[in-house]
Amino acid sequence: MNRFLPISRADMEERGWETLDFVFVSGDAYVDHPSFGPAILCRLLEKHGYKVGIIPQPDWHSTRDFARLGRPRLAFLVSAGNMDSQLNQFTAAKKRRHEDAYSPGGEGGHRPARATIVYANRLRELYPKVPIIIGGIEASLRRFAHYDYWSDEVRRSILVDSMADLLVYGMGERALLEIAADLHQGVAVENIQDVAGTCFRVPGFDYVYDYLKLPSFAAVCAEKRAFAEAFRTAYLEQDPIRGRRLAQQNDEWCVVQNPPAKPLTETEMDEVYDLPYQRTYHPIYEKAGGVPAIKEVQFSLVSQRGCFGGCNFCAIISHEGRIIQRRSHASILREARLLTQLPGFKGYIHDVGGPTANFRRTSCDAQLVRGTCRGKPCLSPEPCAHLVADHSDYLQLLRELRALPGVKKVFVRSGIRFDYLLLAKDDFLEELCAHHVSGQLKIAPEHISDRVTRLMGKSNRAVYLEFVRRFRRVNEKLGKKQYLVPYFMSSHPGAELSDAIELAEFLRDMGYHPQQVQDFIPTPGTLSTCMWYTGLHPLTGEPVYSAKRPEEKRMQRALMQYWLPRNHAIVRRALRLAHREDLIGYGAHALVPPAECETAHRPRVRTVAAGKRRECPRSGHGEKKRKRR
Repeated sequence: MNRFLPISRADMEERGWETLDFVFVSGDAYVDHPSFGPAILCRLLEKHGYKVGIIPQPDWHSTRDFARLGRPRLAFLVSAGNMDSQLNQFTAAKKRRHEDAYSPGGEGGHRPARATIVYANRLRELYPKVPIIIGGIEASLRRFAHYDYWSDEVRRSILVDSMADLLVYGMGERALLEIAADLHQGVAVENIQDVAGTCFRVPGFDYVYDYLKLPSFAAVCAEKRAFAEAFRTAYLEQDPIRGRRLAQQNDEWCVVQNPPAKPLTETEMDEVYDLPYQRTYHPIYEKAGGVPAIKEVQFSLVSQRGCFGGCNFCAIISHEGRIIQRRSHASILREARLLTQLPGFKGYIHDVGGPTANFRRTSCDAQLVRGTCRGKPCLSPEPCAHLVADHSDYLQLLRELRALPGVKKVFVRSGIRFDYLLLAKDDFLEELCAHHVSGQLKIAPEHISDRVTRLMGKSNRAVYLEFVRRFRRVNEKLGKKQYLVPYFMSSHPGAELSDAIELAEFLRDMGYHPQQVQDFIPTPGTLSTCMWYTGLHPLTGEPVYSAKRPEEKRMQRALMQYWLPRNHAIVRRALRLAHREDLIGYGAHALVPPAECETAHRPRVRTVAAGKRRECPRSGHGEKKRKRR
């Protein structure tokens, strides 16, 4: 028997099923792996006795595909997939992407824009009376009135636009099981209004009790300060222990959010990751070359969820939360042994981590009792006095994994918080460099201007430089040649042209030449997006500048790769605009050569390797002779 969950009537007949309890409609291709939300939720429902089928990437131009598995007994579940569908389809420059790692063969165009809304509306057209429950990252981050960068407007709650009955936000396991139990017992979906981690809609505030009122959709559309106030209130209540119910009027409907679901216990986390996943894509995608997204995670291990790092441009606080939830060593080791038996495993576990690899415990011992501190960061820009920096459990886990038969090497490739690492009084960095780095360690300082890192919620330049020194010293001690690969971001709120030039000079002095540059994208639900749209820091009220003109954004991006010949002209414009002509020339401190020399001799010049100085044939200045055809 095909051990994947049913995706067709033939699959249902093979199992002897006439009707399903739940049908899950997903914007992603069907990959049965615990790194994919639909797979986790469907397998969990199956474990608890429900009959579940999946309709992956239906053709939304008609209702035909949505009827493929028939009418479910309890509800349709709808998700846009592992990414927001707008982010999946469009770049920071609002250009359409042609590739989609979550689709067969990596080909784009298999899902609609605003997939959650489109799918839910098609289902409502086909089955008007069947409950529809939406979830996933797209629904989670758009649960209230939100700014949409791609349409450059404030949009209503996705619960109203989709006309779904319930919205599950966050990771969803606990909430979905509770909803399933209520529906199974005959509770009408409109009466399911007390499940933590869900939103529902009612005609007005008279239908709600014990709540905080957010400025309405009309108010946040009309006034940016009202938008910032609504965001601030919702942001500060994103805690499963002390969080309160919220309500916001969205035109004719009032959207009500219950407090977040409680964190999963270690036993519950083990249950989720011990489910019988096939750990690959469905065979129907074989002819297309498979689903590329599986390559990054197939031989990796998720050890925990949540992040208390506090990056303001990240949506994790609104989706996974700040409280760390971890699996037991026994569960992770069971999965590791399973990986060693999979086809294609060559002895290398590619990653062991979560949103942040070295967060394996709560940031302090009081969080599980009183919740996270309201409006107070745990780690950055300054660490809390009560923060416990301890890698002992993670170190022990890594040692156990690399001792397994069949395992040659265990890498750590998900993000390392170097500021947290520096606070710990243990040997984590040395052991990391000795056993778990494959020549390069990826880290994310994001910027080096103190003004910008503060608005990002990141540690400052001094902390980063201290980590660089420690990393080099440890590798010299070990006799290893290993390198840092830092990630930086352009055009984050607060970053002016002077900050971008400061970053370019830092990259020059450090000898870094980033091959990839990330433009800030104002995705729904983040504090940075609120700053970008409103021009205000929602927690402090301070004004915040954002680079919104395409020309300035291109300048900031080009300055991070000033050494590429294709960027020379725009970098020169940026430097002149900032009155930094001193950085145009051939000296050791220069970023780019003058335009006249470059233009006059362009036919005789080919690309020079990154990091090598260029020589002006007229003056003879420069540290390296240029290469000629």
